[in-house]
Amino acid sequence: MNKNNKTKAIFITGTDTGVGKTIVAAGIAAAMRVRGANVGVMKPVHTGCRIIKGKMRPEDSLLLARAASSDDPAEMITPYMFREPSAPYAAAKAHNMVIDIGKITDCFNEICRRHDYVIVEGIGGVLVPLTRDFYVADLIKRLNIPVLLVTRPDLGSINHTMLSIHCLKTKKTDLSGIIISNCKKGRGNFAEKTFQDSIEALSGVPVLGTLPYLADLGFRLSSGTMKVPDLFFKVADALFDI
Repeated sequence: MNKNNKTKAIFITGTDTGVGKTIVAAGIAAAMRVRGANVGVMKPVHTGCRIIKGKMRPEDSLLLARAASSDDPAEMITPYMFREPSAPYAAAKAHNMVIDIGKITDCFNEICRRHDYVIVEGIGGVLVPLTRDFYVADLIKRLNIPVLLVTRPDLGSINHTMLSIHCLKTKKTDLSGIIISNCKKGRGNFAEKTFQDSIEALSGVPVLGTLPYLADLGFRLSSGTMKVPDLFFKVADALFDI
């Protein structure tokens, strides 16, 4: 990111796929939109897209755009779309392609030019490969923006979360905080109840909030009523000076 660019941006990454990154990114965008902010969104690579009437449909990117009321071109918000539900490196290789990181950064810089705030959602976890030797964590570093880590409180998640934090710290990224996402109905077991205290004590990274299980949140964020949970206003306030 150009150091002279005054746009404030955040990169939303996760411990793995399906952890709730899109809901968190869309929720923050929606909260900022309600506050009157001019916010842009981006999901640089989207795999597992559906094909409708011969066109690729990136569902996550569409939700982000609706939440932010962004009318930026789809190919700018998501410059790389693939039908295959796989890591970007594998999906691109299946089409004899190599993802051009420069193209992604050019789209990001243009979105920054158009908006006062930008929310970028990654794909999968921090070590998902975009090319043979370039990972999501490398993209975060290349864009030179702070990162928010989304995790889940399941048994085994301390390991996944600490590995992700270790990677981000090794890359010397600016880790702003953690969001705990109950992306499936929990049972309130011991692992879930003690997760936040454990991860904060072990990592030294603050938990900015816990997202309860909300099965229909995607629909609500894209509706005209904009029923945005209070958590997302809190997180937006913690990340941005709106």
